[in-house]
Amino acid sequence: MTTAPHPARTASQALHAAVRERDKDAWLALFAADALVEDPVGPSHFDPDGAGHRGLDAISAFWDKAIAPNESIEFQFEDSFACGNEVAFTGKVHSRSGGQVLDAEGVFVYRVDEEGKIVAVRAFWEVERTMRTMRPA
Repeated sequence: MTTAPHPARTASQALHAAVRERDKDAWLALFAADALVEDPVGPSHFDPDGAGHRGLDAISAFWDKAIAPNESIEFQFEDSFACGNEVAFTGKVHSRSGGQVLDAEGVFVYRVDEEGKIVAVRAFWEVERTMRTMRPA
């Protein structure tokens, strides 16, 4: 995987580390105040309207609903592509919860502002496809 320094790659890798360490405060500190999280993009059980989670309060609630219930989350990315103020990762997010594991395979895009704060997270993964990966831990 490409690991060359790039502001969006650096910020997203810090975001991944905060998730692995289960550090909500560190995770939230990486976002700009008006950031948008779409994970996954479009309607889902996390976001029935498909509008995304905008602003730190909504992003904090997303953590509580989508990240906190998991025992662990690992980012298993095969590659990354940095362009402009964005980076896209390909691969999967492996989560463990309640004796089950899931793999959300897709493309994960992060955009930063001039200060290196994350202004957008767009995760392209299919809920039904991910649910088919469910298996005992």
